[in-house]
Amino acid sequence: MPKPAVNIRAARLSDAVAIAVIYNQGIEERIATFETKERDAEERREWLMGHDDKHPVLVAEGEEGQAVGWASISAYSQRECYSGIGEVTVYVRRDMRGKGIGSELLAALVDRARIVGYWKLLGRIFVTNASSRRVFEAMGFREVGILEKHSKMDGRWIDVVEVEYLIRENVQ
Repeated sequence: MPKPAVNIRAARLSDAVAIAVIYNQGIEERIATFETKERDAEERREWLMGHDDKHPVLVAEGEEGQAVGWASISAYSQRECYSGIGEVTVYVRRDMRGKGIGSELLAALVDRARIVGYWKLLGRIFVTNASSRRVFEAMGFREVGILEKHSKMDGRWIDVVEVEYLIRENVQ
């Protein structure tokens, strides 16, 4: 199957509808986030406005010109000593998964993190989400541990694997 052509770019406020749809798919499936309340475009617009150059949101724009995936870096902690650590998130629209888009988004996010000065990226992945674990591993993230019973969702405990990526040229 040929890989779809996508353009990775900074998210715009006009992407809020597509970002909400993609995120809501993840919420509905219960395989990637502990969130259980769906988001609407207005909430995602406000979320986008809360991001800046240090905390980018990228989208993979498909041939139809609409976001088919998104990725972001959020603050790991408000403490100054952790200012060079970012928390990464990647979501791909259900019908576009398995086509390399998540890998492209993650690679672009790592490049952006390098430019803005992060020395480490962290992520948490449900232990049962094998496809996300493979994507992160292929991009050079290493699994550093299992956080048992990290949160309860729909009445059951979920474990997550913590992953990290060191941006070696930014570690002095």
